[in-house]
Amino acid sequence: MGAEYQFCYEQIHIDAARNATDDFNPFHEPRKCFRIRGNPYPGSIVLGFQLECLVEYLVTLYRNHHDEFRWIEDQGLAYSNYHLTFADALLPGERFSVDIKPTHRQNAPPTLANRVIVRKETGFVLMGYKRETAYPLCMADLQFGSLPDLRKAKDRAFLAGTDWFLKRKFMSTGNAKNFLAGSLADQGYFFDELEGRANFPDMFPCSLVSCALLEKAVHEGHDFIAEPVVYLSHTISVDRRLARSLRSNEALHMLVRGPLLTLAEGERGLIGSGAVKQLYGCVGLVRNQQILYRCEVSLVSLDGIVSARIPKAA
Repeated sequence: MGAEYQFCYEQIHIDAARNATDDFNPFHEPRKCFRIRGNPYPGSIVLGFQLECLVEYLVTLYRNHHDEFRWIEDQGLAYSNYHLTFADALLPGERFSVDIKPTHRQNAPPTLANRVIVRKETGFVLMGYKRETAYPLCMADLQFGSLPDLRKAKDRAFLAGTDWFLKRKFMSTGNAKNFLAGSLADQGYFFDELEGRANFPDMFPCSLVSCALLEKAVHEGHDFIAEPVVYLSHTISVDRRLARSLRSNEALHMLVRGPLLTLAEGERGLIGSGAVKQLYGCVGLVRNQQILYRCEVSLVSLDGIVSARIPKAA
């Protein structure tokens, strides 16, 4: 059997999550959100990664309850993969449910997967899956070749001779705890100093992608009020063993490139066919340039969402 849970975010949860990840998108700011041109939402909205962190936590509880981690370790399934599509925004005070569908297990190749559906009273908010595999499913063929020493590279700038933008952050247990609390996940499940437990969840370092994307947009002179964009989907592969070995103050080097512009065809979620999607590739590197996560982020302009929802004249 699957499992379903009921929740509700308030603005304090949004503030905790955005402050912990340095996400300065005006959609999450309770004053600036009203200045966004053409904003259809009556207030600030929940962070996408904030909601995905809750999904990660609930799937982890489900795995523990059904004793699935033993099989995951026996099969060497080192990667957690997420493919999550946004169908609507979630606002403070809106009650919502998270439905974890029963686990689907296959042996060739060994894979463990759960469908996830997040709903509020008016319809779907988020849908997709979390899947455990031996190899990354997102950007599996990514190869960098030779990179400069990222520790010495200029922060918030393009790496010389490449199309990769660098944003440097440092892992922080305090920020991770606040992000978990803001996401309505039990921070004590991941961190407990008295019990010697310090496990950064997958979604904390991944959530810093938002800051990297925002910094790249600032570098390129983007106007967030006049030209708002929102997430359509996240496709992520995390090296789970590397993620669990992270410690506070370790450097995280995030590389971002894009956007690749594509036309939406037969899309599900926030937009229909015909809108232009912006696809970004994002990579998180730690230690000796080991790949912690690979992430493809799809965005669309607010105009693309609004126009896609207006019925066409007969």
